[in-house]
Amino acid sequence: MRKRTLSRELTLKILYASDVSKESIMTCSEAFWKNSDEEDAAVREFSDYLVSGVAKHLEELDDVISKYADNWTMERMATIDRNVLRIASFELLFDAEVPPKVAINEAIDIAKKYGDKDSGKFVNGILDKIKRTEEEKG
Repeated sequence: MRKRTLSRELTLKILYASDVSKESIMTCSEAFWKNSDEEDAAVREFSDYLVSGVAKHLEELDDVISKYADNWTMERMATIDRNVLRIASFELLFDAEVPPKVAINEAIDIAKKYGDKDSGKFVNGILDKIKRTEEEKG
């Protein structure tokens, strides 16, 4: 597995833990890494970057996702889908180094792996709308 893909999956686990436990994202991140056996510094560095970026921009990310998720509130979304969308939206909106196509494809693959049978389509639809609209603004 590629390092950045693994970083995104570990980030998803941290965000999922935060959602379920209602603990802060940063508290869950600290606990996760304390108990992790991941030894690759590059994997942890990119995951930490994603975690801190999502935590810093959480309200804005949720607003953007909600805007493009027709007939869905953040609370109604599956926890996996919601957090995959947060990670990918952060990359789309705040990380100019990650090509939009990469961020979207990674999110779809992770949603398919960890979500339900429709997660990939759901995530793709919302991220595609975000990408198209933000490019038009750009």
